[in-house]
Amino acid sequence: MNILIPNIVLLLKVMIVRNPSPVWRSWRVATLALCRLACIALAAALAGTLPAPVEAQELPEQPVAEKKTVHSDFRTPGPWFLIAYHTPAVGHSRSGNSDRLSELIVNGKLYLSLQDAIDLAVENSFDVELQRFDHEFARTEVERAEGGGLLRGIPTTVSELPAGEGGPGEPLLTTVGGYSPVLQLPSSAGSLATISPTSEDLSITGGTALSSGPAVPQFDPVLSSQFAVAQATQLSASSMTTGSNIEHSHSVLFNLGYQQGFSPGTQVNATFQSDSTNENSTTNNLNPSTNGYFNVSVVQPLLQGFGIRLNRRFIRIAKNEDAIADYVFRQQLISTVSDVIRLYWDFVSLSADLQVKKDSLDTAQRLYQDTRNQVDQGTQAPLQLTSAQAQLESSRGDYINSQGLVLQQELLLKEVLTRKGISDPALANAGIEALTPIATPESETLEPLPEFLQDATRNRPDLLLAHVQLENIKISLQGSRNELLPQLNLVGTVQNNGLAGMSNAGASSATIPASAALMGGYGSFLSQVFSRDYPGYSIGLELDLPLRNRVARADATRDELQSRQTDVRLAQLDSQVRLQVGNAWIAVQQAKTAYQAAVEARKLQEQALNVEQARFDAGVDTAYVLIQYQRDLAQGRSAELTALGVYAKAKTALERAVGLTLQNNGVSIEEAYQGQLSRSPSKPPQ
Repeated sequence: MNILIPNIVLLLKVMIVRNPSPVWRSWRVATLALCRLACIALAAALAGTLPAPVEAQELPEQPVAEKKTVHSDFRTPGPWFLIAYHTPAVGHSRSGNSDRLSELIVNGKLYLSLQDAIDLAVENSFDVELQRFDHEFARTEVERAEGGGLLRGIPTTVSELPAGEGGPGEPLLTTVGGYSPVLQLPSSAGSLATISPTSEDLSITGGTALSSGPAVPQFDPVLSSQFAVAQATQLSASSMTTGSNIEHSHSVLFNLGYQQGFSPGTQVNATFQSDSTNENSTTNNLNPSTNGYFNVSVVQPLLQGFGIRLNRRFIRIAKNEDAIADYVFRQQLISTVSDVIRLYWDFVSLSADLQVKKDSLDTAQRLYQDTRNQVDQGTQAPLQLTSAQAQLESSRGDYINSQGLVLQQELLLKEVLTRKGISDPALANAGIEALTPIATPESETLEPLPEFLQDATRNRPDLLLAHVQLENIKISLQGSRNELLPQLNLVGTVQNNGLAGMSNAGASSATIPASAALMGGYGSFLSQVFSRDYPGYSIGLELDLPLRNRVARADATRDELQSRQTDVRLAQLDSQVRLQVGNAWIAVQQAKTAYQAAVEARKLQEQALNVEQARFDAGVDTAYVLIQYQRDLAQGRSAELTALGVYAKAKTALERAVGLTLQNNGVSIEEAYQGQLSRSPSKPPQ
């Protein structure tokens, strides 16, 4: 393009000098001034020193958000000039489980630490795998924009794992001594929610896209060609042209065109055409002959569609979408890892509660035997044996129900951590053995809330994504504002013509002989064209002025309103983040205090039960009173387990609220994107 501008000026000068007519001379000064002004504007646009007319309203360009994007290479092997026409090499989707799973199944048991559960989820989660595909969409967006195409958009939806049996409506909070169904089936909408995933859209731009603005140039060059051979025979009632009523014509047509758009909005078209003919005409003084031309036309917008930043806006948006896709992938990882941690702690709590129910059942069995012995000895009334038997059956029902919850949670874990789930016989028959206990909170301290708020601002992908989306809206507004301007285009054309042939041996005597300069073959024709022996020039302005411009004004107004609406949504998201962090911070403190209270209550209940057990053994109190103390202790143990599980999940929720889930659990973004983590699985206990 730097060579093109001086050539345009030179051609314009030659065009004016070679036309000595008074009209051309009278407009020489004005035309040259206009040409110089247009070329200076074009040069400034190429150098990026002159903003487009709309730039007075646009906001300063922000840098593309930092990211750690890893993309696949879809190129196929072959000659470089054919790669553009090959089908991209897109790999097949993976349907099997990762190799890590087989190393964790030993002797019919799946030994699972918390870290193993996280690694299995990262490698096998369907939600994460789907985001790997969505993440690659961003690369196609950049490539499409660099070619001059419109953007297709990228998904911004992340999925959440099911709540599980230990989710909302904690089963551990039910009364231990009360009756509950032996098997809980998902027969209602509320129960189905425990095994149904949910999704969330992270976008703050709303459901309506902004207007596309003026069309951008097609940056990818287009080469077009035509070659045609024709033979025609026509019958005519007059023999004046050919000396016969039968006209014969043979022709060979060749056309080669090149078209490309450039960032300032410039459109360049170059066309070469030659048409060789041989016919039985008596009026042509050249036969056979070749005629044609080489034409170069340049169209440069001066108002609407003018400017490098304007015409490259989709490229900038696409590169920002690459960052958005990275943030969506990170958010999906955070969601999946956080949900797996929650499900794992629920399984640990349910398994511990199952042991509590087993201990309560054993205690009820011993009480029944002791009461029966005392009834046989006459130290207790037969009615007390009935109470002890009722307590035994109630404890057995609690144990069976707790066992069902553990099995349901185990099934859910198998499905969310693997691809094939229980369709794999080895996994279906393996029971999960949790290796990571929940740490007690005695020695842990909590940082002040302002520090967590700062961490959330720096680390949360959804918040960073929202800022990038806002930047994309500001970039799109450049197109909306520029479309308000009229279309004023500077159009320049240079055409070199050529004609060469042989003297027509069949020409009539009245035909004037052809000029000697036109005698020759195809080479003479090419020499005329590229030596500019017979040039033609034109320059002009094209103006398209919408008188009411209502469509463009409506689009610009709506886009400005959507921009303001997005500002409000961003402020709303900031408020939600502060609320989530604050609630999670408070929940951790409350959970810690509740756990400490539950521990003290359980200790006091153990002491009270020991005293009552001694009174029962001495025959002072009845079995009915002892049963009440045993129920209180069972409730206290379950409440302690529940409080500890709630504390662990509150910490997980706080990690997610501040965006530190991946960092605190050692998840690498690059390895997660590849779908294979380098960390070795845990060794099962000997």
